[in-house]
Amino acid sequence: MTKEQERARARRRQQKLQAREAERARQAARNRQVAVVVVAVLAVVALFVFLSVKLAGDDTNAASSPSASATSAAASGKCKAAPKTPNSVKKVAKPDKATAAGKTFEAVITTNCGTITLELDGEKAPQTVASFLALAKAGYWADSPCHRLTTQGIFVLQCGDPLGGAGPGPGYTFGLENTPKDGAYPKGTLAMARTSDPNSNSGQFFIVYDDSEIPVSTGGYSIFGTVTTGLDIVEEIAAAGVNGGATDGAPATPISILKVAVTEKKA
Repeated sequence: MTKEQERARARRRQQKLQAREAERARQAARNRQVAVVVVAVLAVVALFVFLSVKLAGDDTNAASSPSASATSAAASGKCKAAPKTPNSVKKVAKPDKATAAGKTFEAVITTNCGTITLELDGEKAPQTVASFLALAKAGYWADSPCHRLTTQGIFVLQCGDPLGGAGPGPGYTFGLENTPKDGAYPKGTLAMARTSDPNSNSGQFFIVYDDSEIPVSTGGYSIFGTVTTGLDIVEEIAAAGVNGGATDGAPATPISILKVAVTEKKA
């Protein structure tokens, strides 16, 4: 074999070797690409499974208990779990104030945390009391949450909106009655809540659980009764504070009105 033939054979061997090396390199590159894709797919699947379990757990907790506060309150034996907030509001015709004028009534508010009893003064606030009577009779407040608690400046628990603060009211409004000239709202006072419009009294009211003062420049709020029993329930709700630790907002321990019964007190 000539030297030229030997060189040609060597070149062919070298080319075959290079071809095999190139093929191995291409195969390794394909394997790496496949591995990257597999890892990415597994990561996506793992993330999907994690989120599915997490969300399912949150839904389960929400379904079994309206809130951690409600569970705690129920466990203490003082409050049962609050009912689901209504999704609609009953419309009620504005009553004639003559139905309450000069009369005194007892209102028994049954809540998920106990019973609160009120005395309503139809002599000093006939239109307000007449409205309260009409709304109670219509079952307007059934299952409605007391949606606002204030723990600084003024000390009140506000209730009366079936939708939890954003409702349109029963379909009527009326003006102020029996507002204090000195701006004082003693502990146990029952008064109407309203907007800045003095003629916007409607279905919302508040219970004062500690002596409060509201500047008379606001126009005042209609006082129409007092708490006779059950103020301790409101005090305990107030002691638990506002949800999230604020000083004005939804109470940390949910409290809802289940029903209201009103009877006239005879002299």
